[in-house]
Amino acid sequence: MIKRSMMLSVLVVIAGSLTTSRIPTVLENVLAAGEIHMISRNGPTTYYEGPNGYTGFEYYLAKRFAKHLGVKLVIHDEEDLGLILDAVENRDVHFAAAGLTITDKRQQKIKFSEPYLDVTQKLIYRFGDKKPKTIEDMLGKDIVVIANSSHSEHLRGLQREYPTLTWRELYEAEMLDLLEMVHNGEADFTIVDSNAYQMSESVYPKARVAFEINQPEQVAWAFTQEHDDSLYNQATQFFETIKTAGVINDAMERYYGHLGELDYSGAILFAHRLDSRLPKWQDKLKVAADTYDLDWQLLAALSYQESHWNPKAKSPTGVRGFMMLTRDTAKDVGVKNRLNPDQSINGGAKYFKSIYNRIPQRITEPDRTWLTLAAYNIGLGHLEDARILTEHHGGNPDKWADVRENLSLLAKRKYYKFTKHGYARGWEAVEYVQNIRNFYTIIAWDEKEKLQQQLSIEEKTKRTFAQFSPVMTEVMQNIDAPTSSL
Repeated sequence: MIKRSMMLSVLVVIAGSLTTSRIPTVLENVLAAGEIHMISRNGPTTYYEGPNGYTGFEYYLAKRFAKHLGVKLVIHDEEDLGLILDAVENRDVHFAAAGLTITDKRQQKIKFSEPYLDVTQKLIYRFGDKKPKTIEDMLGKDIVVIANSSHSEHLRGLQREYPTLTWRELYEAEMLDLLEMVHNGEADFTIVDSNAYQMSESVYPKARVAFEINQPEQVAWAFTQEHDDSLYNQATQFFETIKTAGVINDAMERYYGHLGELDYSGAILFAHRLDSRLPKWQDKLKVAADTYDLDWQLLAALSYQESHWNPKAKSPTGVRGFMMLTRDTAKDVGVKNRLNPDQSINGGAKYFKSIYNRIPQRITEPDRTWLTLAAYNIGLGHLEDARILTEHHGGNPDKWADVRENLSLLAKRKYYKFTKHGYARGWEAVEYVQNIRNFYTIIAWDEKEKLQQQLSIEEKTKRTFAQFSPVMTEVMQNIDAPTSSL
């Protein structure tokens, strides 16, 4: 299929240049065909489908490169890293963007672009087991790595010095899968890149870093080794431009952030904002909730998760405003100015209700609301994939408690490669819903407490949330009445 697409592109150029004797360059072929073909590996550090279409670190850069050239980006998916490199070497695609580190062995077959990321290889062990400190501690252990990866290549180099060093190579695994194996005790050690660990460390907390087994390596795109460097030179120019403009740093911030749990410091902020910010927006939230038949306290909890009730909020991913809407979502719900709090609150409520109405009617509360929140975060397509997986595993796809157990599977290659919408950071959707449920419960309880007129000012200051949030109770018992607007 890859070769057929590329052949059609070449024929277009040949047909238009029969009157000339000069063979068109690779760049001219790309420009004439109007598309550039990239091969990659669907996954967390490369590309995946988000709520608003494809996204991911490699996709973000590749899409900008295609725009730089004025052509369409065409993605070819391949799981095996060895086959990805073969496709580049055989000129079946124009380039590969798959989190490829530059190694001496790979440079014998392909040419790498300007590097755009530094990573280290981290040895991962299971917390509770004896922590390895040297290469000698790896001997005789069950080590798993991705086949044809730079990790297996590095192990082969170490094997020359440590002949008894052995490992297993898995062809259809993602680094998250390897972390899970160590977390569950299915393997002693694994090796993952630092950026992949950074993205996934909260998912399997027992998978800990023992030490770095190499010096930092550089990640780059792969091109064919040929005399025609026209496309390669364009990539070089592209990376020089975006590095100067800070685009790489923006992409790092965009794709390697994580949702945090409500820890003590987060609870302090929430406690202050509950009294200093929420009253300002409460009436507007109630109006929007009444308009779309929603619970205003749920809308308040959702908006706190999104923006901390800050109408000027902006994230590196481009969402902004009180409800943190994307440009496309804002357009769909009739919001012309995302920084206008009235428009944003109304638009966010409208968008939430539109998702709610698309959830199957047979699903009852509260599951309907929790599933809607998950879809608000991860997209309806990925939610449906998770519901299908839930049913396949014997769970109830209409129950949030069952679906949330399967959402994290969308980050595992052995599952998401069979789903319609591919990879998704499903565990983040679970955290997202849990956070909002926590905020919602606290807001509702707080409102109830405020209605108890018999409470003294001091008792109000020390409101207790012990039934559902010990952290919030501790905060309330240790802070004075809020006076600042954080």
